[in-house]
Amino acid sequence: MRASDSLLHSLLSDTMTDVPVDNTVSARTSAPEGLTEAEEEELRSELAKVEEEIGTLRQVLAAKERHCGELKRKLGLTTFDGLKQNLSKSWHDVQVSNAYMKTSEKLGEWNEKVTQSELYKKTQETLSQAGQKTSAALSNVGSVISRKLGDMRNSTTFKSFEDRVGTIKSKVVGSRENSTDPHSPTGSGDKSPQDNAPF
Repeated sequence: MRASDSLLHSLLSDTMTDVPVDNTVSARTSAPEGLTEAEEEELRSELAKVEEEIGTLRQVLAAKERHCGELKRKLGLTTFDGLKQNLSKSWHDVQVSNAYMKTSEKLGEWNEKVTQSELYKKTQETLSQAGQKTSAALSNVGSVISRKLGDMRNSTTFKSFEDRVGTIKSKVVGSRENSTDPHSPTGSGDKSPQDNAPF
């Protein structure tokens, strides 16, 4: 093992566990057909090196994933963002899949059959008539309320109230018009614009 591999192995050994590798091939005692003992020994040596490299690569990958997680955390990217992206990609993959396309097509056919059926047309017609009747009833209620308000305004009680308010207003406005302002050039006093506003 090289010094760099040893250093990497020692740095990552506290967080990583090695995945067991199937050693049944290396445990054989008899040489496979067509191989000499020297060739078999060379292959076993190469297999051991490859298994060691695989373990090292797993550790490097785990370190890179941790580093990636730290960078995402520092950038404010959450696991939820990653999950959202994965779900979005998965949903896109589902939408372009043959099964989804066939299901959408079948649902479209069913929808067309349902909307063309007599039962659907009758139900739609009944609901439309109910909506029209409700609208007409609400319109009638509105006109009745308007008529009642008009009747109330024309009643003697309302007219009497309106006359009293008008009398009080004319007394208040009249008393202001009679007052004089010595600073005014016309001597008629200051009239505010709202005094002239109709009741």
